[in-house]
Amino acid sequence: MQGETRAHYDRLADSYDENWAYSPEFIGWMTGCILDRLDPAPGDRVADVGCGTGLYARGLAERAGRVVCVDPSAKMLKQLPTGDSYLPVEASAEQLASGEVPLPYDRFDTVLVKEAIHHVDDRRAVLRGLADLLADGGRLLVVMLPTRIEYPLFGEAIAMFERLQPDPEDIAAYLRDAGLRVGLDYASFPLSFSKARYLTMVRNRYMSLLSCFDDEQIEAGIAEIDKRYPGERLSFPDRFAFVRGVRS
Repeated sequence: MQGETRAHYDRLADSYDENWAYSPEFIGWMTGCILDRLDPAPGDRVADVGCGTGLYARGLAERAGRVVCVDPSAKMLKQLPTGDSYLPVEASAEQLASGEVPLPYDRFDTVLVKEAIHHVDDRRAVLRGLADLLADGGRLLVVMLPTRIEYPLFGEAIAMFERLQPDPEDIAAYLRDAGLRVGLDYASFPLSFSKARYLTMVRNRYMSLLSCFDDEQIEAGIAEIDKRYPGERLSFPDRFAFVRGVRS
């Protein structure tokens, strides 16, 4: 799983922000959701686990000053903003949680895991390891999709997503088992794309899930989407679960 995930994001690195930066409004909304729940303060020791190109590390750095940016893809890390505010660490969540990789801090005040937990096989162990990195009062936030989504994907992709996506309630339970005080809530943002752009995103396999399909399957899926959703625009809600754990 780790090797496949790394290869997927290596391929996607150059176009990642183009695919995912739906709009400044979305980035601002998600950044606000993260900052409201993590509440980083100047000088906090912050880690963004599965940071990608640093889309959300930016907001954390503006509040805290510096962010340890952890990602298994070296090509993703090369896309991080320049400057001393971003400390790249090439590692998976498993390697971070197990203590396999050296870090600039022994403990963290703030840890973000945004849309990365589904790549982890042993989620209970990894979340326990990440929880153990928290200082007293430290906050860990897991941002993830729910088990059902309203994306205009083709049927096989939706079915695979629903089969593989972890349940936010399970993630909350793992954090409780790790000794954290846990809250779970949901929020959504309305998305709207030209259909042509969205179909290009699907063709580029903007979701890691889509890397499970070969070119022929992707093209058949695009044809299915085009037929199922007439018109020039696609509008749908992007709904997220926010699982927050606090070290008492």
